Amino acid sequence: MSAEMRRRAASRLHALECLLLLIGALCIGWYAGAHLAAWHEQAQLERELEEAPALAASSPAAAPAAAAPSRGGVVGRLEVPRLRLSVVAREGADVRTLGRAAGHVPRTAMPGQPGNAAFAGHRDTFFRPLKDVRQGDEVVVTTPEGRYRYVVQETRVVKPTDVWVLEPTDRASLTLVTCYPFNYFGAAPQRFIVRATLAETAAANATVPPVP
Repeated sequence: MSAEMRRRAASRLHALECLLLLIGALCIGWYAGAHLAAWHEQAQLERELEEAPALAASSPAAAPAAAAPSRGGVVGRLEVPRLRLSVVAREGADVRTLGRAAGHVPRTAMPGQPGNAAFAGHRDTFFRPLKDVRQGDEVVVTTPEGRYRYVVQETRVVKPTDVWVLEPTDRASLTLVTCYPFNYFGAAPQRFIVRATLAETAAANATVPPVP
C-alpha cells in the first residue's frame, strides 16, 4: 500500500471516529435531557398531588368506587420504601406518559378498590429499583382518596402477549409491569410482573402455621 493510500485510509478512519464520537455525545445529551425533563415533570406532579383535596385517613380496606381521572391526569404516588422507589403516576400507558411518569393502565381498577389496579413503568427509569423487589415488600399508593398499603405476594417473568396479568382479580390487588431483562439493550423481549395484595386482604389470606 502506497503512502498516499495509507494517508487516505487514516483520514477516513479519523473522520469515522469523529462521527461516532459526535453521535455518542448527541445520544448522551438526549438521554440526559430526557431524564431531566422526566424528573422536572415528576416535581410538578408532586405539587398537583399535594394540592388535591385532603387525603382520607389511611385504610387497609377497599376504597369506595372512584372514577379514573381523564387521560394524563394524576392518579397518585407509588412507593416501595425498602427500595426507595417513589414515582407519581398519570392515567394512561402510552409512550408519552411513560416517558415522564408511571402510568395507570386504563380499564383496570383504581388503587384501593376491589379488582386489579395495574401500573406500567420503564425499567431504566422509575421502575428500575423493582429488580431488587422481593416477597413481603410494602407498596404504598397515595391518592386524593386515601393511602393504601399493599404487600408483594409474587414476581414473575412473562411474555408481552400475556395480557392476562391485567385481568380483574377477586381480591384488591396491585400489579406493576415493566420490561425485562433490566439490563437489556433495546426493546426487551419479556415483561417483569410484581403482584401485591391490599394489606388487609393479604393478612386474611396468609397461611397459618400448624400449632406444634
